[in-house]
Amino acid sequence: HGYVGNKAATFPLQLLGFDVDPVNTVQLSNHTGYPCIKGHVFDGSHLRELLAGLTANGLIRHTHLLSGYIGSQSLLEAVAAAATQLRTACPQLTYVCDPVLGDEGKLYVSPELVEAYKTFLVPLADMLTPNQFEAELLTGLEVRSELQAMQAAA
Repeated sequence: HGYVGNKAATFPLQLLGFDVDPVNTVQLSNHTGYPCIKGHVFDGSHLRELLAGLTANGLIRHTHLLSGYIGSQSLLEAVAAAATQLRTACPQLTYVCDPVLGDEGKLYVSPELVEAYKTFLVPLADMLTPNQFEAELLTGLEVRSELQAMQAAA
């Protein structure tokens, strides 16, 4: 239950004129802010298989990549590989990474994924869209003011 991820992003992007290829990374009963979550987090092989199909059909010509919730290490590494492959095909690719890690002091993902984001995805992203909690996790800086937010963003 809830409008997050592809459910929230696809339609506005289409209204802006983007041809959207949404790839679900999870199939969950509700978003991860609820106390009980049922469903599946896909692993990296899921994304790699879809990317192989796009490649085989000559459909790798994306100009933008937006990633959101990533619930496993293997999927995170596959997203990094996909970003690299898409950027090779289109050097002007814009990669927007929404590092959905948690909120209000609570992680939605395993602690290991925080380090994996820092290692694999943050260096590839053209733009990051973390909330306050996520910005603090990724930078190790406290963000309690506009000045601190600007320092974290630098």
